[in-house]
Amino acid sequence: MPNELLFIISVLFYLGSVLLLYKLFGKNGLFAFAIFGTLLGNIAVCKCIDLFGLSATAGNVLYASTFLVTDILSEKYGKKEAKKAVMYSFSIMLLWLLGTQLILLLTPNANDYVSDSLKVVFGLVPRITIASLLGFICSQNIDVFLYHLIWEKTGDSAAKLWLRNNGSTLTSQAVDTVIFTFLAFWGTYPLEVFLSILFTTYLFKAVVALADTPFIYLARNIKPRTE
Repeated sequence: MPNELLFIISVLFYLGSVLLLYKLFGKNGLFAFAIFGTLLGNIAVCKCIDLFGLSATAGNVLYASTFLVTDILSEKYGKKEAKKAVMYSFSIMLLWLLGTQLILLLTPNANDYVSDSLKVVFGLVPRITIASLLGFICSQNIDVFLYHLIWEKTGDSAAKLWLRNNGSTLTSQAVDTVIFTFLAFWGTYPLEVFLSILFTTYLFKAVVALADTPFIYLARNIKPRTE
């Protein structure tokens, strides 16, 4: 199956999963997806792929979908709940960083056959996770701040929902992309590949940000089963 088709399927799958978890579990479902998205995104971002003829990372869609979570929380529950999702995810990522390094410190026995593979994946975790932590905490707080700033300026109307959703997400995604890409990949790829990853990372995050617009309109009208 071509990467381009998988990209489209991934966008629909992850954004749809946000709504499904929200419907089933309310705010807790959104918190759970935020944590899931940041953790798996830290692994997926290590994989470099070709997408529409451009170099990109496999974690773009998953990580970008977490911004839908904070926007839904901002829209329906306010700034405090959106920031709570950011801090939950940040705390779990920090534990993830420490936990993966403890695993690598354990000496494997003679029958082990996965240690070398774990070193390849988890060996990248400190740089990737630290870059992700800094990019995440900066961009998500900017996203929440801008969402409510636009809300205050334009009013609480469904007609302007697209503006506060896209305005906050597109700006904060740019901040996240610059911070994360430089800290995670500078010096690890040739310059032309690095610049391509920087450009395409934001491009595909922006595509997801625009694609999540109908999903946040749907979320505005969802009544969770648990609430």
